[in-house]
Amino acid sequence: MRLWSLHPKYLDRQGLVALWREALLAQAVLRGRTRGYRHHPQLERFREQRDPVAAIGAYLSTVHDEAASRGYRFTKAKIVRPGKRVRMRVTAGQLRYELAHLRDKLQRRDQASHQSLRKLQNPRPHPLFRVTPGRVEAWEKQRTMDRS
Repeated sequence: MRLWSLHPKYLDRQGLVALWREALLAQAVLRGRTRGYRHHPQLERFREQRDPVAAIGAYLSTVHDEAASRGYRFTKAKIVRPGKRVRMRVTAGQLRYELAHLRDKLQRRDQASHQSLRKLQNPRPHPLFRVTPGRVEAWEKQRTMDRS
C-alpha cells in the first residue's frame, strides 16, 4: 500500500489508478471493514487524526478530482466522507524520499512521466498535507535510501 504524500498530479495513469484502489482499501481498514492491512504503517498518520475516516475521505477527494481532470471516471460515491477540510503534516524529507521512489517506478514503466519529473526539486504535497522540516517519516518502510 502506498498513500503518496506527493500531489497526485505527479502520478502516471497506472500510479493514479493504484492510488485510488489503495486509498479505498485504506478507507475500509479505517472503518473496520476488513481484516487485512490493519497494521499497515502508511495508516498511522491517518489514525492520528481526530476523525481518521474524514481524513482519508479528504485524501480520496483530491485523488478523485485529479482523476476527473484527466477524464477518468472514478466513482465519488465510494468516498464515505468526501471533501471535509483536514490538514495533516508531512516532512520535507518524506516528500523527497517519495519523489525519488516515484522516479524509480516511472523510470521502469513510463519514460515520459519520468522525464517530466527528472528536474523537479521541490514537489508539491497532496493538498491534505502541509510541509514541515524533518527527515523521512518513522513509519516509512525504506528501501535503499537513507533517512536524511
